[in-house]
Amino acid sequence: MSDRHLIEALLRPPVEFYPAIVHSSCGFICIAAPWSLALHPSIGYGFGSIFAALAIRRFRQGWKIVRYHRNLKRLPHYAMTSKQIPVSRKFLFLGKGFEWEPKHTQRLHDCFTARGSAYLKPSKLFKFARELEKKYDNTFTKFTSSQSFWNPVKPLPPVEGIPAIHGIEPNEIDVVQNISARVGHTVVFGTTRVGKTRLAEVLVTQDIHRGKTPEEREVVVFFDPKGDADMLKRMYAEAKRAGRENEFYIFHLGYPEISARYNAVGRFGRVSEVAGRISGQLSGAGNSAAFKEFAWRFVNIVARALVELGRRPDYLLISRYVQNIDSLFLDYAKTYFDKQDLSLWGNLVEIAANIDIKNLSFSMKERPLIAVINQYILENKVFDPILEGLASAVRYDKTYFDKIVASLLPLLEKLTTGKISELLSPDYSNVQDERPIFDWEAIIRKRGIVYVGLDALSDATVASAVGNSMFADLVSMAGHIYKFGADEGLPATFRNKPQQIKINLHCDEFNELMGDEFIPLINKGGGAGVQVTAYTQTLSDIEARLGNRAKAGQTIGNFNTLIMLRVKEPATAQLLTNQLFTVTILQSMVNSGSTDSSNPDDDKVFTSNTGDRVLSKDVQMVTEANVMNLPKGQAFALLDGSKLWKIRMPLPAVDKDDVMPQSLQELANYMRKNYHVVTNWWESAFTEYAPSQETAKNFEAMMSGMGKPKVADADYEKAALSEIDVPAIDDDTSTEIDMITIDDE
Repeated sequence: MSDRHLIEALLRPPVEFYPAIVHSSCGFICIAAPWSLALHPSIGYGFGSIFAALAIRRFRQGWKIVRYHRNLKRLPHYAMTSKQIPVSRKFLFLGKGFEWEPKHTQRLHDCFTARGSAYLKPSKLFKFARELEKKYDNTFTKFTSSQSFWNPVKPLPPVEGIPAIHGIEPNEIDVVQNISARVGHTVVFGTTRVGKTRLAEVLVTQDIHRGKTPEEREVVVFFDPKGDADMLKRMYAEAKRAGRENEFYIFHLGYPEISARYNAVGRFGRVSEVAGRISGQLSGAGNSAAFKEFAWRFVNIVARALVELGRRPDYLLISRYVQNIDSLFLDYAKTYFDKQDLSLWGNLVEIAANIDIKNLSFSMKERPLIAVINQYILENKVFDPILEGLASAVRYDKTYFDKIVASLLPLLEKLTTGKISELLSPDYSNVQDERPIFDWEAIIRKRGIVYVGLDALSDATVASAVGNSMFADLVSMAGHIYKFGADEGLPATFRNKPQQIKINLHCDEFNELMGDEFIPLINKGGGAGVQVTAYTQTLSDIEARLGNRAKAGQTIGNFNTLIMLRVKEPATAQLLTNQLFTVTILQSMVNSGSTDSSNPDDDKVFTSNTGDRVLSKDVQMVTEANVMNLPKGQAFALLDGSKLWKIRMPLPAVDKDDVMPQSLQELANYMRKNYHVVTNWWESAFTEYAPSQETAKNFEAMMSGMGKPKVADADYEKAALSEIDVPAIDDDTSTEIDMITIDDE
């Protein structure tokens, strides 16, 4: 009835019930007593059926109005267990909702008119029950506050906001996104405690369960600056439910006892990446730019020397040699000169022992050997890029050198202090430490699941530095995959089918993690299978982090899918509303008037007229106020480029056989059972594709024939593992370095 007119009249009494009662009464009489209407029984049954059909039709129209009114105040309960969340290889489930059309803008506008607002207000009985609960706290008020279906005055769920924004469409469907659109990346905006984590749980659950065979599974990485224990437990529970608990890794700065270990600068395509990942954490604004460049240069010198000496760079080694560059210079000089002439080093040491320190410069009085080596390099025009770089560093006065790297030292101190040092600079020789060591190449090859908790509330600087380093490492790995594939370098037996591995990165509070490393990840990472879902509060958070509005716009411009929960910043809401068309809505205006008659001979004293006028008006499809008043767990989503959907996420329901750990201590016990010392180095990267015993024996025989590197000096550190010498790597070389360690019997 209401859908036959130009204006959809839903905010009115359900008058359809009156004809429904009349039709049902007539039908009852026609069937029960046809003789009272002088009808033959067969004819009465026919008329009764017609009246019954009309009654049902009118009742359904009236019930539509009643249901619409109820939806404006309270939405139906919507909850799901983890098992009930649908998983598809073609679609990504987001929740229930509807596609927003101009008619929904019309309905929402009508709700806020003077006539429509009456249907949004709670009843007097509801208000009375709430006032009663404020005054009394006894058994009776417990009854009124019960959420049971038989309670006529049960309170609204604590979701805040205006439920009418979603209630204007009673007919909901499952909202899904085409899985192929995820490579265009997704950004989720929402203020604190409005459902971002719940949305992340829904998406992460699907990513973990997607794919039945090891080749079809996807990599899932969740970056959590806060270190949310609930999210950590949820990921482990889903990994266990999917049979992937052996692929699950925890990296948590706040819980080092159960955390896996990760060397953020140990894997690289070019050695210069090491300096970029460390110096990238330093401020480059104003006068700090020069010091940042100095820091990059000295870290790069140290990293190149370590690689040439066959040592895997880590924060601890770099911190040690930045503060004591002399030691590294002597180590490298001895290695270099021994390759040229074994007797040369001894001659230089002898000269240094007999030199008169009074003839040395002030900066070299306590370093005679360094002065002799420098003099030898200059006189004999020895040129080696790494040796020259180290020599230029040691020529500085020690106090001057400390000043130009002063901004670098506090950062390295934070990254190498306490138990965090064990996580970020793992000791590969410590076979007693059962915590696994992972890198992104191994995680991607074995389709791993990683939870990264950065504990930013305890130390934001360390969290930001580690997060940025991880992103930089991922960018490097994405570039490698883009060029060579994830299985480059493996024997043909171990290679997977030629299909792209999907890497799902979920970045909570990503404004705290992002830097210059994050932009190329979302800009160019899609070609390597990287699919980023970023969660943050406001647009201003990104601008404040990057310090540049243009960079913030550059970042947001790389996200093709936008999901907007409740926000409290108009500029953030405008990211959505400015992308929508204006629509035309209709307004009804009542005209009424009267005119007195001035003709005394006329029988008419006055004339009157009454009418309705329909006016059209152009408005935004969704306004900033609509976005800023969303209830918790609800969002607007721009999917498939420009389609606007209104969605609400399912509430978590308790599953009877849920494998969710009750506490972090219980989770820690589970993880310790899974930690084990890996005997063969390849098992950490290829659990699903373990090589044959024959291949393993051949590899061990090959490695035993290579021997050990020579120990050049007694002052060298004695370690349980000796590292193999690797050839010198130039900055412009794109060959990937992978250090191999051998047990020192």
